[in-house]
Amino acid sequence: MRILVSNDDGVYSPGIPVLAEAARHYGEVRIVAPDVERSSAGHAITHSRPLSYHRTFIQGFTAYRVNGTPADCVSLGAHQWGKVDLVLSGLNIGLNLGNSIWHSGTVAAARQALLLGLRGIALSAPASAEPDFNPYMPWIRRVLDTLLAEPDLCLVNVNLPRAPRGIMWTRASVRRYDGKIVPTQDPQGRELFWFAVRPIEGAEEGTDRWALERGWVSLTPLRLDLTDERQLDAMRRRNPLDEPIARGVAPPPSPEAERSVREDESSEALTKEIDEPVATRPPDNRAS
Repeated sequence: MRILVSNDDGVYSPGIPVLAEAARHYGEVRIVAPDVERSSAGHAITHSRPLSYHRTFIQGFTAYRVNGTPADCVSLGAHQWGKVDLVLSGLNIGLNLGNSIWHSGTVAAARQALLLGLRGIALSAPASAEPDFNPYMPWIRRVLDTLLAEPDLCLVNVNLPRAPRGIMWTRASVRRYDGKIVPTQDPQGRELFWFAVRPIEGAEEGTDRWALERGWVSLTPLRLDLTDERQLDAMRRRNPLDEPIARGVAPPPSPEAERSVREDESSEALTKEIDEPVATRPPDNRAS
């Protein structure tokens, strides 16, 4: 099994070699991660400039640093290696619970794996554990043993508490937050702003945050489809709009129509790359 390890804390983060060492028990490991910290980068991708891919060494592992986002690292790393079976993202410095999933670069790297047809697992640990994450090694191994035995689990978000007492399946905690803008100044007196949030609701039972508050490792299966199925079904019954006509009489799209939609959703550079293949370098098949 080929396992690509990435993160959003940067290739020299103390968490990434711990995760890579745990992954070594399951297959061949290669690290591909951002050259600097990209925390809270979300699922951003780089399309307005080229990316670099430079080799480095992380505690005995072959690694590559990329001047891009976590999602960039997964895409480029999978392309360069030629064949990847599993993407592990982390070990993140700081938990990614509930609403953090939306802006987490750690989760985005695992999600990018699923977009590429690969399995992705994001793992996060308490920020207070930095710089020594080695005590989490047995728990990471147990988590991987559990998840790799379930081939239908293609995208999972894992969070480890300070002192784990066990593992449980959870759903994502969705709470309302009191978002605040905190003004401040730089040494020259120029106005700056911090963005801060404070939860105003407690965690519901069975959620990732509820589990962490009680010392349990949380395993939260995720999916790409964000459709609200309940509301979609309700709207189709209440106000079907033109859907019956679209399904009944609309002809299949022409190649020109399909192309026009691609052009409308992508930049010119991306569309050109898709429609006009160019010569690419062969995959790097060297062992990690």
